[in-house]
Amino acid sequence: MSSKAKTRDGVEIVYDIHGDKNAPKRIALVHSLAMERGFWDGVVAQLAGKAAILTIDCRGHGQSGKPKGPYTVEQFADDLADVMTHVGWDKATVAGCSMGGCVALAFAIRHPQRTKSLGLIDTTAWYGADAPKAWGERADAAVNKGLSSLADFQLTRWFSDAYRTSGNAVVKKALEVFLANEIPAYADTCRMLGAADLRDKLGGIDMPTRIIVGEEDYATTVDMAKAMNAGIKGSTMMVLAKARHLTPLEVPEKIAPELEKLL
Repeated sequence: MSSKAKTRDGVEIVYDIHGDKNAPKRIALVHSLAMERGFWDGVVAQLAGKAAILTIDCRGHGQSGKPKGPYTVEQFADDLADVMTHVGWDKATVAGCSMGGCVALAFAIRHPQRTKSLGLIDTTAWYGADAPKAWGERADAAVNKGLSSLADFQLTRWFSDAYRTSGNAVVKKALEVFLANEIPAYADTCRMLGAADLRDKLGGIDMPTRIIVGEEDYATTVDMAKAMNAGIKGSTMMVLAKARHLTPLEVPEKIAPELEKLL
């Protein structure tokens, strides 16, 4: 059953805890842009009984509050910290995919004492010099043309060609979740990612860190993953063959064992 927690600035965040919340092994999972906590269902099923699992709807997403922006990844990280405090967790493994990976990274930087280990999936510390322009254009397209105008673009980025055309229910559900987003919040989150730059903080991260990226990911590329790997001392990196951008959806059976190692 889903529950709600209030953040330090009064935003309601909806969350689920799978398993016994007092279990010794605990992991918090943060979804990608325009998704919601059900994004992790495949991974949660794989990890059932192995840990307590916290999934949230980030602000601006799913059933959580959608205040007017601007948003920052640091704000999203503090939201997760507030939910963890609400449920009585002082510390957990924290992992995220894409946008959620940026949030997990910001969490580890801002709340290192609360981060047991870190999972960075299909993500980056910085989207590049042209990111503010590119993400701003995506936000404007949503506002001016609607989310359906971005649907084909999103699907080809998210999933490998074979998986995308397989008729899999996961693909259909991801598109439904995407199209259900409230456009102002989606646009504010796009601009947040365009502005995100955590590169100069990577050297301070000292908890065990696992970086995972799809071989065919052209949203957050293998080179972006390598840059994080080089910046985070002691981190390890894995490239998933033939996978694209949302690997927790397409290959949860490959993501879950990697997260289990972090527990």
